Amino acid sequence: MSVRAFVPYPDKRLRTPAEPVLAINETVRMIWDDMVETMDAMPGVGLAAPQIGIMMRLAVVDASDKRGQAVRMANPEVLHASVQMRRHEEASPNLPGISAIIERPRAVTVRFLNEAGEIEERDFVALWATSVQHQIDHLNGKVFVDHLSPLRRKMLVAKLGKQRRD
Repeated sequence: MSVRAFVPYPDKRLRTPAEPVLAINETVRMIWDDMVETMDAMPGVGLAAPQIGIMMRLAVVDASDKRGQAVRMANPEVLHASVQMRRHEEASPNLPGISAIIERPRAVTVRFLNEAGEIEERDFVALWATSVQHQIDHLNGKVFVDHLSPLRRKMLVAKLGKQRRD
């Protein structure tokens, strides 16, 4: 296992939808292991494969109080989202040093291929739900700033550029 480097925004891979995973094999398991180690090193509560330059529909999420509870998902998709919304400050290691309050459904039901290669449906609530939705966005070629108004997004991206120059 190893900690992987993050793709820097605005790399085109962050804007490209990831490819579906056809089967859970040893390569996928090794990527998941690296993703969990990379997520834990951030520290963060989720990671999608495109964030580290792997264009596969793989994600890991661990919003538990203590680590070691990571859910490994291939091809996750939201089947149902609650009407109740939740606001949370989101960030990304691909856009270091910036964050924004994003509003997303408080709970989601997600279908995905699990570690055993079986289709699983699971309910996620609160921070777990926020993180799962954030990772699915990455798999679809979106980043959290895409949920902001054009002006707010432009301001944050400019701040990121200034930080990189300094």
